[in-house]
Amino acid sequence: MTIEAEAARAENAGGSADPDGPTPPGRRRLLLPLLLVGGWLLATAWRIWLARHALMPFAHTDEDSYLNTARALAGGPGGFSSENETLRRIGYPLLIAPAFLLDRDFVDTYLLVRVINAALNATVLPLAYLLGRRLLGLRPGPALAAAAGAATLPAVAFHATVAMTDAVLGPLLLAWLLAVHRLVERPGPVTAAVCGALAGACHLVHSRGVVIVAGYALLVLALVVRRRLGPAALSAAVLPVLAAALGNEAGVRLLGETVHLLGDPADGNAVRAVTSARGLSQVLASVGTQVWYLMVVTFGLAGLAGAEAVTRLCRRGGDAVSWTFGVALLTTVGVAVGAEVVLAGVPDRVPDAIYARYVQMFAPFWLLAGIGLLFGTAYRPLLRRAGVTVLLLAAGGVLIHVRLAQAVAQDAPLRWGAFSAPDLMALTGGWRQMRPLVGSAIGVAACLLFVLMLATRPRRARTSLLAIVLTALIVVNVATMQVVAQRLIRPLALAGTPTPSVTELGIRPPERVAASTGVPYQLRFNLSHQVTWTEVRWFGDRPPAGTEVVLARWAPGEPDDWDGTRYGFVLVGGDPELKWAGWRRR
Repeated sequence: MTIEAEAARAENAGGSADPDGPTPPGRRRLLLPLLLVGGWLLATAWRIWLARHALMPFAHTDEDSYLNTARALAGGPGGFSSENETLRRIGYPLLIAPAFLLDRDFVDTYLLVRVINAALNATVLPLAYLLGRRLLGLRPGPALAAAAGAATLPAVAFHATVAMTDAVLGPLLLAWLLAVHRLVERPGPVTAAVCGALAGACHLVHSRGVVIVAGYALLVLALVVRRRLGPAALSAAVLPVLAAALGNEAGVRLLGETVHLLGDPADGNAVRAVTSARGLSQVLASVGTQVWYLMVVTFGLAGLAGAEAVTRLCRRGGDAVSWTFGVALLTTVGVAVGAEVVLAGVPDRVPDAIYARYVQMFAPFWLLAGIGLLFGTAYRPLLRRAGVTVLLLAAGGVLIHVRLAQAVAQDAPLRWGAFSAPDLMALTGGWRQMRPLVGSAIGVAACLLFVLMLATRPRRARTSLLAIVLTALIVVNVATMQVVAQRLIRPLALAGTPTPSVTELGIRPPERVAASTGVPYQLRFNLSHQVTWTEVRWFGDRPPAGTEVVLARWAPGEPDDWDGTRYGFVLVGGDPELKWAGWRRR
């Protein structure tokens, strides 16, 4: 039974009719696919436009790792990756590897990568529409509006602007949760195979997929115990996951030593970090901050949906909607905990005030689920869930504020960087420091607005108000991304784009190139990307034997200026303001 179907049996129910109602006219049937396709194209173009200033990568070193691996998979030279053996995945590099097959300048290749990103990331729109219809029981109009709200959410749209796995994990997660709902509703070999394939794809793309696979395994086990999955369906559920794991291992072995891993090997650091009282408290505080973040950036809707999920889990039995909510809640918390445990084990890492990247892929689902509650839940139950949400937002903001203040008092301030939570930065104006009280105020105000709006009578007026609020949500999302693009993406991209380019300096194939570690790292990475025909080796002071061109630090008058004449090189140009230069052997 959908959320709406339950609400139809409760008093004061607000919202929409049964999605299985009268068949719409033929014109409406044709209009809907056109709107979805047109919306997807518009969302793709918007994402490409957001990153129009980013001619080169700016999210180092993650982008560099995936781009180097993709180039190697396409048959080009290798490079480095910041991954380690345990967390290494080749799914996303495989997706963007075709961009390197055209053998273009790196600027063109990087544009193609962003086009691939944008097209895949924009599939959030049709997938969110299907979730709204099938899982939440929304009518076509509200489902489309809710899908537009999810597709414009900065937590998912931002990652289309960078060459990172998060660009595809958002839509992939929505597709998997759709498959989970279908599997519980109509278990069988085909639905089990689709659900398993999507879980395996998550595993192939990022280590967060381990949590997805674990949640999926628990779901399959529960269905087997309840005798809803037979042997054939069980095999169909398991085999795609095994195939994905083996495929990743085969890809890693195929790459061999072409891509050098710079990440620290997995050891007992994470276990030691969480077995101490201080380490465990740090992990729990960070997990709580991530949950609080999801509620803020969805304007309280994630809190409403999370409270609904907990309520459904406390009931016996449950329908396909309840099972899907439970799986979503389990994997959200699991990813938040797993990410913090792994990060806690990184040696010498400064703890983050928040690092929201790993849970951002869940934001579209919880936003959708919250909108579904607004359209299809009776007023009194919704009021209780809103009370819980307001309490969590307020308490979370205060606790995070106290935590930050204590860290400063102990002369150990928590890190707050550009990629910690860019949407939270834009919403709260927290460009210099995290502002949790402002974030809580935004979430609480929005949540109270929803509740007051649903108290409106008659029901038709309430639906009209919801349409206005959804429109406002989309406008706020687009405006927030515009702020992020201007305050974050553009300055970082311009600062890391070397001028003149390697080509403009006359550096051409098949010259062997090396780069000094004295070059500022953003420029060093991007200069290395422009050398598409060979791997750029790094060095400290003396270039490797056989090097024909050197990219080194250029800081005239400073002690760390690199003088190539000592090693038989002549200066060919560069940028003393950005402190780099190209040298060619005489």
